[in-house]
Amino acid sequence: MNITKTYTTVFTALATLMILLSLTAMQADHHNEKNALSFKMKSIEDKEVNLKEWKGKVLLMVNVASKCGYTPQYEGLQKLHNELKNEGFAVVGFPCNNFGGEEPGSHAQILSFCKDNYGVTFPMMGKIDVKGDKQAPLYKYLTTHPEHGGDVRWNFEKFLVDKSGNVIGHYRSETRPDDTKMRAAIDQALNAQ
Repeated sequence: MNITKTYTTVFTALATLMILLSLTAMQADHHNEKNALSFKMKSIEDKEVNLKEWKGKVLLMVNVASKCGYTPQYEGLQKLHNELKNEGFAVVGFPCNNFGGEEPGSHAQILSFCKDNYGVTFPMMGKIDVKGDKQAPLYKYLTTHPEHGGDVRWNFEKFLVDKSGNVIGHYRSETRPDDTKMRAAIDQALNAQ
């Protein structure tokens, strides 16, 4: 009877340990294995883009829309991109129609709107969902980042990514492209080794 009790205790302890290890593994932060450059996306021209191609650049990833009160930020984003692109910086636009149906157009319509109205030359990705059941894997990663995550609440939210793909900032829609705090963070990232 003593041996049976000992085996039962050992078995229970091992089973509990295995369950705890499984739960820990399931809850493990996927941010330890990936970074923001670990994803492949489609460009607005429907070409596959491996975000690893941007390793070594500081990126400002922005969910954009053509019919939003924040749409005029395209102008400031393009200006920021032009000013810093030769220093290893790029704005990357991610059109989305998740908020008020403010990006209803096709890829061709979006691209034409951006170029014709704001002279956009920075990289534009294909239309994605930045929230909900169909949320793009990149945005799932960005929004669940332990330090700089948080749900995307509206169009023109910005995620700042360093040269290695680490998320180093999250700025809400009302943060303008010429915001001094965001610019200081961009400059610091550009100057980092």
